[in-house]
Amino acid sequence: MPLTFCPNCSNALTISRADPSPKYPLGINRFECRTCPYQYALEQAWFEKTPMKQKEVEAVFGGKAEFENADSMATQCPAEGCNGDRAYFFQLQIRSADEPMTTFLKYA
Repeated sequence: MPLTFCPNCSNALTISRADPSPKYPLGINRFECRTCPYQYALEQAWFEKTPMKQKEVEAVFGGKAEFENADSMATQCPAEGCNGDRAYFFQLQIRSADEPMTTFLKYA
């Protein structure tokens, strides 16, 4: 559905619910201008479903192999049910020089 504009003042219309009436006990949807008293009742239901395509995630640090050459140490994973006994980590300076380095951590 295209963006709808007010015929009086040319501002974008918003969808709101009108007050209940005997014919429509729950009220009826309407287009409403937020700056002037223009209203347009919607007699039919407006529904539009747009399937969204997911963006492909790009491997920024090397994908699955990003922790192959990382430093590691023996530790226990803090998550319940996880039996990880090793933590892999590396640090990168991703902000300006006066900010601390960012640490990336993975339990395995």
